[in-house]
Amino acid sequence: MKPEDTIEMRRKFGRFPTIAPPKGLVMCLKNDLPYQLRWNTPVQKVGRVMGDLFLVKRTRGRVGVLSNFGIGAPVVVSLAEEMIAWGVQRFVILSWGGALQEELNTGDIVLNDRAIRDEGASHHYIPTEKYVSADISLKQKIESRLIAQNVKFTSGATWTTDAPYRETKDEILQYQSEGVQTVEMEVAGLFALAQFHAVKAASIVVVADRLANLKWESPADMKAINRSFEIAYNATIDALNEDL
Repeated sequence: MKPEDTIEMRRKFGRFPTIAPPKGLVMCLKNDLPYQLRWNTPVQKVGRVMGDLFLVKRTRGRVGVLSNFGIGAPVVVSLAEEMIAWGVQRFVILSWGGALQEELNTGDIVLNDRAIRDEGASHHYIPTEKYVSADISLKQKIESRLIAQNVKFTSGATWTTDAPYRETKDEILQYQSEGVQTVEMEVAGLFALAQFHAVKAASIVVVADRLANLKWESPADMKAINRSFEIAYNATIDALNEDL
């Protein structure tokens, strides 16, 4: 099966947008963010593709946002396959994750340069190695947007896993020693897919919970998380629009 076949099936049943594709796409793991921020960042809902698809009005259809599609690398990779077949060329995944470093707190923004491939999807696309990298030029554009707004952020690696309930203390200690910043479930899959298809992908993780003290600590401040998501959301939209 090819992603083009899936798109054709969705079109047949009226479940695929009948518009030109955006060239850049934010894959947003905070499900209601486009709706919550619609007054400051107006969007137009244009359909569903296993999730809600919006166009950002200030980009004149060049940048879209996909949200409310579930979690995990297999879901993200499957959706991104369809989006690439449709014509999307740039991706930023906006996620939340757990802090591995003691200096990271709830609401901190981490701009990823690479991801540990402790999931399954990435290994179907590129040869197996420990890390897969973000697109440097797209990452730098996001970085420039954050710096221009005097936003505090951290750059570094993330650990992508399919099994959040099987994270061990030994793994956490090892990745802490390597300077890995966060743990989440999607980034490595998207980075590998992007490399395979020669498109660009970058990622921001907003810290929610913490594992830095070798025990799970639940999110301490939802207001801080929400503020950081708003900052990251607009920075990624502007970076994508600039890169096209």
